[in-house]
Amino acid sequence: MSDCLFCKIAAKEIPSKIVYEDNMVVAFEDINPSAPVHILLIPRKHLSSLNDISADDKTLLGHTQMVVAQIAREQNIAADGYRLVINCGPMGGQEVMHLHYHLLGGREMLWPPG
Repeated sequence: MSDCLFCKIAAKEIPSKIVYEDNMVVAFEDINPSAPVHILLIPRKHLSSLNDISADDKTLLGHTQMVVAQIAREQNIAADGYRLVINCGPMGGQEVMHLHYHLLGGREMLWPPG
């Protein structure tokens, strides 16, 4: 989508601090971090939210989870633990309507989250 902020980041039309990218996923540092490590992972394919996924997206979603674990190890947060968050829709706290994962770590995560 040409007007989607995250599509523009994936296409490198908007600069960001990319920590990982491949042909399916882009991961970059959040510009307003909620934890010492706060990385956003987005599929290159535009999906507005989890409500828009289909059976065709199983490989993409599985790959994204594998990348999360890899980045957590690379960021040295895997051993102590981290949180992975997907907000869905306005009432769920989703601000950018492009499916994205928040990888948060480097501090203790409290429950309930919000």
